[in-house]
Amino acid sequence: MNKKQIFLKGIIKDNPIFVMLLGMCPTLGVTSSAFNGLGMGIATLFVLLMSNIVVSLVKSQIPSKVRIPAFIIIIASFVTIVEMVLEAFIPFLYEQLGIFIPLIVVNCLILGRAESFASKNNVMASILDALGMGLGFVLALTLLGAVREILGSGSLFGLSFVAENANTFILFILPPGAFIALAYLTGIFNKLTTKTT
Repeated sequence: MNKKQIFLKGIIKDNPIFVMLLGMCPTLGVTSSAFNGLGMGIATLFVLLMSNIVVSLVKSQIPSKVRIPAFIIIIASFVTIVEMVLEAFIPFLYEQLGIFIPLIVVNCLILGRAESFASKNNVMASILDALGMGLGFVLALTLLGAVREILGSGSLFGLSFVAENANTFILFILPPGAFIALAYLTGIFNKLTTKTT
């Protein structure tokens, strides 16, 4: 697999949300707005990128018996950095994302990429894999958040484009709306990508 294929597979062919259905907890929990989806996506992308780099660099030093705990410690270190940076510099987003920030540690996307890719490949390939998978995650969360925000509150990234008393589908900013929007977006994404491949 060449570098371009490694990068693109996470965005289209193996999209973590719309194809592999990984990381559903933050996907359904924080995407009530496009801003929240983008924020969670970028935080996850950072952790995925940094943990893939470190795992790829130290893979030969980690005994196989403690491989998974070692990966979790590496991931948790970067999640702690993200949590402290968000709390210090973007407190509004930190409050919105809440418990879902520390839960990045157990996001199956990050641990899965560390185990299945970074621990078996070189640093450059691991970076491309993390960027592709991470961008696929960011795009999916932002799109889901945008759809829910547009339908649920008539705004996008907090900018309202409907009258204050206009009727919106409030269901979409509630938890059931996350399932409905995700189901439709997954169906549309898979319909479009199966035609092109």
